[in-house]
Amino acid sequence: MSDLTSSELNALVSLLDDSDFEVRTHVRDRILSLGTEIIPFLEKKWENSFNPEIQKEIEELVHDLQLSQLKQRLEDWKNTEDRDLLAGLWIINTYQYPDIEFEKLNADMHQIYFEVWTAFKNDLPPYDQVRIINNVLFNTLRFSANTKNFHSPANSMLSSVLDSKRGNPLTLCSIYLLVARKLGLPIYGVNLPNLFVLTYKSEDYNFYINAFNKGLIFGRKDVSNYLEHLKIEPRDEYFEPCSHLAIILRMLRNLGQAFEKLGEQDKVEEVRDLIALLES
Repeated sequence: MSDLTSSELNALVSLLDDSDFEVRTHVRDRILSLGTEIIPFLEKKWENSFNPEIQKEIEELVHDLQLSQLKQRLEDWKNTEDRDLLAGLWIINTYQYPDIEFEKLNADMHQIYFEVWTAFKNDLPPYDQVRIINNVLFNTLRFSANTKNFHSPANSMLSSVLDSKRGNPLTLCSIYLLVARKLGLPIYGVNLPNLFVLTYKSEDYNFYINAFNKGLIFGRKDVSNYLEHLKIEPRDEYFEPCSHLAIILRMLRNLGQAFEKLGEQDKVEEVRDLIALLES
């Protein structure tokens, strides 16, 4: 685990509530330098400790270690060529659920894909293919808009949305997108102001899909009307496919706003750091 014996680790942890601030700081830095492998040891110490001060210190240490792991994963993800969407969503998911495995999300998504695939027909026109996906996702599997808790942080956590079947426009579109791409369809995300939608874009077809409204199909004119209604100048990006990076950035901004509404300023700052890391 590290170059320290367990008695040395125990001694380190016991100094976490030392009255000398410099000692505490040194101990914290030493523990953090050991990396995420130390987390199981710290969690065990937390369970066996009856000292609330030490427990609080351990909680903060574990959180800091997990956050630095998340940042490393995000950095690595940013530097990959394909910037796999599911991998990006999983990394964000580990902010609230550090123990969630990528394999778990991947298996859950594969199950949804399988349900759609068994109903799917390759020889139908795109509109009908989209209607099949809509039927499976929104009628059979009962995914729907989380209008009641629209600003909940859970809406940005893929695992929570897969469990509750309730999500915001971005998570519902992401699920839809992952399934559609696996079926080989030219469906992409579109970054509209205040709303995230999808577009089916091929040489012969171009239309839009609103996953937040049960997969409602609409056209370019509707996008123009929507922007006009919001008094927003139309820009090309509001009509065109966006990147996976743009989706992950928007997911993080949503998460930051959710914490802002809850008054959790520490988390707002942490999410801002993640956004800055992706934008740098």
